[in-house]
Amino acid sequence: MAEVLVLIDSVNGNVKKSSLELLTAARALGEPAAVVIGAPGTAAALKDKLAEYGAAKVYVAESDEVDGYLVAPKAEILAAVAGQASPAAILVASTPENKEVAARTAFKIDSGFIADAVDVSADGSATQSIFGGAVSVSSKVTHGIPVVSLRANSVAAEPAPGAAEEVSVPVSLSDGAKAAKVVDRVAEAKGSRPSLQDASVIVSGGRGVGSADNFSVVESVADSLGAAIGASRAATDAGWVPHQMQVGQTGVTVSPQLYVALGISGAIQHRAGMQTSKTIVAVNKDAEAPMFELVDFGVVGDLFKVAPQLAEEISKRKG
Repeated sequence: MAEVLVLIDSVNGNVKKSSLELLTAARALGEPAAVVIGAPGTAAALKDKLAEYGAAKVYVAESDEVDGYLVAPKAEILAAVAGQASPAAILVASTPENKEVAARTAFKIDSGFIADAVDVSADGSATQSIFGGAVSVSSKVTHGIPVVSLRANSVAAEPAPGAAEEVSVPVSLSDGAKAAKVVDRVAEAKGSRPSLQDASVIVSGGRGVGSADNFSVVESVADSLGAAIGASRAATDAGWVPHQMQVGQTGVTVSPQLYVALGISGAIQHRAGMQTSKTIVAVNKDAEAPMFELVDFGVVGDLFKVAPQLAEEISKRKG
């Protein structure tokens, strides 16, 4: 069975959930093989989890140089591993950085790149949601090794034991890969809530919330569900919440198990960024809001009355 290379993302010595989803998706195409690129010691902390989720091999490319530059070294290394392994496909998570790595890798190995897929099939095809989500298509790379980025939460991560045989990959970077150097890193302050990109449950607020102070109603529902908080473009443009919380075609594309929209009308650019969510719930006082065309459960009503009741009921059931 041909290998399927999976570029692994990690944070603080933990494998990101999106990478575990990729290892699960890779099984439809062949034998999952993890690729860990980072500073010395990175792979050691990740190996057990990678084995738990089915990695037959773990290609380890570790060097202090890798962390000192931008995406070019990762692309060079990933292309080198592809040349060594002759995989059936290469999968990466659909983050801005990884999509650049994937595009550069596809160019280096003379292949095609499919971005923002929501599923992959045994025949090598990938499903995409396009034109603002109005159309689902099946795409396939016709030349070379398919390189595919998969949206987070598109596939449920499922454990499956793997040998996680370690394969060392020598790191030798070209001068071109060192053209853009990292001179400083600043850790972003993060709260206790899940990150928007990886969250399985998201509660978002829109124009109907009315103000920055009123976003507390969104926070209360999110806290009751242990969810991440998102927002529509209208809410971020108004300055009620930071722009990194924007869900939509021009913000973060998400695909959680549960998406709760409070006071969001459902403009096409917002829907394009969340409509692949497994279950969608909306609360809006306008019965004609476009969001109601998309939902599994909709409540026509005042969100300031409905949302507190929802948070209270959820907390009761959890207790």
